[in-house]
Amino acid sequence: MKTNDLILVQEADFDISQHYQMLLKINPAGTGAAVLFVGLVRDLDDAKVEAMQLEHYPGMTEACLQQIVDKAHQRWAIEGIHVVHRVGKLLRHEQIVLVGVTSRHRSDAFCACEFVMDYLKQDAPFWKAEFTENGKQWVKGKESDQQADKRW
Repeated sequence: MKTNDLILVQEADFDISQHYQMLLKINPAGTGAAVLFVGLVRDLDDAKVEAMQLEHYPGMTEACLQQIVDKAHQRWAIEGIHVVHRVGKLLRHEQIVLVGVTSRHRSDAFCACEFVMDYLKQDAPFWKAEFTENGKQWVKGKESDQQADKRW
């Protein structure tokens, strides 16, 4: 792991501004772009999501996230990357995931952030169940996520 990167899998919520400030401190003179993405628990079109349960395989999940971050560093000139993914039971509209990237140039930051999120959605060992008015349903992978992953 590069010293400027941070990978966390946790139950607790995260503070976006704290991660933004940490990323900016990596190279204050040379950083020209910071891109942050935050994913939220959302409603479905056909059933109201009340909560989501996220599970993972400790150790394996962090190693997989590290591989994704390493690939991003190989492809783009990145100052630092933060990936924070929550597990446990999350309510509607709560934060699930943060991917933050800093670089000298905006194109590297945007591309790396999107790359990390696309690979995380497809490859990282997280399992999600949604609790709706119709009960608990395990979330299956989406074709759109597979297509996003393949474009890289």
